[in-house]
Amino acid sequence: MAVRAVRGAVQLERDEAGHMDERVSELLTAILERNQLVADDLISVWFTATPDLHSDFPAAAARGLGIVDVPLICAQELDITGAMPRVVRVLAHVETYLSKSEISHVYLGATGALRKDIAQ
Repeated sequence: MAVRAVRGAVQLERDEAGHMDERVSELLTAILERNQLVADDLISVWFTATPDLHSDFPAAAARGLGIVDVPLICAQELDITGAMPRVVRVLAHVETYLSKSEISHVYLGATGALRKDIAQ
């Protein structure tokens, strides 16, 4: 078993806590499913949110999915002129038997444009 990093992102249509919970939950669920992971495989998860998101902590969505004994942290993304608005990014450290090349990085919707090199 190896420690791997899994990336992902999702764009919100609006800055509302319920909407953030829905979209971040969708992203986390897709990351787990596409990489054949369960919550117990998670080591830690970093969330970043663009500076235009203020309604809630993205990590709250993970807790709502039952990810309760995994260290989670939220941070603000850099405020870069012209950057895609209302984006939550994820960097999850996991234990898995997948090789680096088998990891599925999940960029939902328009966020696929952020990392065309790894988005699947």
